[in-house]
Amino acid sequence: MNTLNAAIVGGGAIHLCHALALQQVPGAQLQALAEIDSDKGQALAQTYGCRFYRDYHALLGSDDIDVVHICTPHHLHKTMVMEALAAGKHVFCEKPIGLDGREAADIAAAAARAPGRLAVCYQNRLNPTSRQIISELAGGTLGKMVGMSAVLTWSRGGSYYTHSPWRGRYATEGGSLLINQAIHTLDLMQWFAGGVARVKGVVDSGELAGVTEAEDSAMATLHFHNGARGLFYASNSYTTDAPLLLEIHCEAGMLQLRDNRLWRVCAGARTLLISDPTPESDAKAYWGAGHLAAIRQFYQALHHPSAPADYTPVEEAKKSLAIVEAIYRSSQTRQWVTPGR
Repeated sequence: MNTLNAAIVGGGAIHLCHALALQQVPGAQLQALAEIDSDKGQALAQTYGCRFYRDYHALLGSDDIDVVHICTPHHLHKTMVMEALAAGKHVFCEKPIGLDGREAADIAAAAARAPGRLAVCYQNRLNPTSRQIISELAGGTLGKMVGMSAVLTWSRGGSYYTHSPWRGRYATEGGSLLINQAIHTLDLMQWFAGGVARVKGVVDSGELAGVTEAEDSAMATLHFHNGARGLFYASNSYTTDAPLLLEIHCEAGMLQLRDNRLWRVCAGARTLLISDPTPESDAKAYWGAGHLAAIRQFYQALHHPSAPADYTPVEEAKKSLAIVEAIYRSSQTRQWVTPGR
């Protein structure tokens, strides 16, 4: 197996998941890191034993870099992804792929022309509980899906936004809660149900009003393509980062995700199916342990290009972004909105 040389662009908190994963992925080697804060970037590069670049364009010009990991603020994703693809690199990008559907469409067109591959980090799809839910639904023993509910309550204080001024602003983050924290939950919901036909939602700000331009809370009703109905609530105004609470109601029983454990409730019996592991590192626990799995699978696909790829491509990443946009638009119009239209 040939070693693929990787580079990380962006030295913010999320880069740590990528750096730690690259230390554990066979056939991958972190060779470079780009960061506009020179002191931070040089310190990180010394820690990882790799080269430091202040200008990521110089990094993209390095012939020995095969894969670029984009770990920067949202508004930089489109430009950096497209430039990395144009430079002939493979790209692994943190979510969201762009600020909106138009940016995502431009990136998808660029990816279709580029020789390299593009993956978007929706690591929660690789949680053992998520994979088990897909398996349970495909098995059919619970019958047809009738409904789904999800509750995500996390805690983000004012300092979270003041220390990183790009957060909570439409021009640089694309919104707030929905496009950053809750987009993973919306992605899982649409993935489990096979897509969203229409949505009606409301966003608002309470505790963080005046701190951010955008929302700290959101709720929505979703009508899925499979005929089921979904209920969604999320907030960044809780006092702690609580695990996702998700329930799938089927004709013959239920699946319940509580405290990172998946239960099957059927005929009066409640059976524990599987649990999610916690990260074995300094990464934040509520990110889960899926980054390693997602990055490992992307590199497996690069090493074995003829095998079926098991990572989230841009066309899949566009779906949850379209739902986020639809909820924003529905909140403004008080109307049902079809994602992507």
